[in-house]
Amino acid sequence: MRKTKLQNNSEIYCLSSLEAQMLSKHIDGYLDDFINIEEGDVVVDVGANIGMLGFTLSEKFKNIEILSFEPIKEIYDILESNAKLSKNYKFKTYNVGLSNTNRKANFTYYPYMPSLSNSNPKIWENHTDLVKAVKGSLNEAPSNWWWSKMIPQFLFPLIVRFLTRNKKDVICYLKTLSTIIKENKIKKIDLLKIDCEGNELDVIEGIEEVNWDIIKQIVVEVHDIDNRLFYIQDLLRNKGYNLKVEQEPSLKDIKLFNVFAAH
Repeated sequence: MRKTKLQNNSEIYCLSSLEAQMLSKHIDGYLDDFINIEEGDVVVDVGANIGMLGFTLSEKFKNIEILSFEPIKEIYDILESNAKLSKNYKFKTYNVGLSNTNRKANFTYYPYMPSLSNSNPKIWENHTDLVKAVKGSLNEAPSNWWWSKMIPQFLFPLIVRFLTRNKKDVICYLKTLSTIIKENKIKKIDLLKIDCEGNELDVIEGIEEVNWDIIKQIVVEVHDIDNRLFYIQDLLRNKGYNLKVEQEPSLKDIKLFNVFAAH
């Protein structure tokens, strides 16, 4: 199991060093002034990947509870190791994904780019979007990626082909958030973060009406398929949240948005 060093000199376990460094920057984008996190808060991390959010928050706060959910076993093993590495005994991990029903589902796992892994086969079928994502990521790369500006654009499709090779089909378990709340007797959720590669609407639809009152803040990455961005914004406004919508600079050329919601 390898480790990589982040820009703040912390070390974290990972499957891909470059992806972990980019994930660190991605997570920083979630923690902006619109979202308020304090000591003693409870954070539910849906689509935790290797646990970058939980690890980052465990460094920032002495007393914070993280419940992290990752359905793919190969990625979950890294998440579990990072939870232990954080030395935050309230950083809990679960080898399960979230959706609108309790069931098993087929996932596609990309070993060379784990963050692309998903149960929605159409989400990254368009390699043009992946090429744009690679271009944006290199243009907005961490400052220590001095080499990123030197890569010619004609190589971007080859990079995508490299990152998506040797994909695997795996079967994973899924539960609804309301099931998780009941099983773990969760009394409050100060931040619900959802980043699950096209299945964000299923996660939201898995929240029963009785549970919405305990969810104070939400950050959700939305793939704007079939007007999904408008639908999710409308749903959250009707639940009483104030909203902010942003596109990360690295993703400005594809229909991928961060929706921030707070009471």
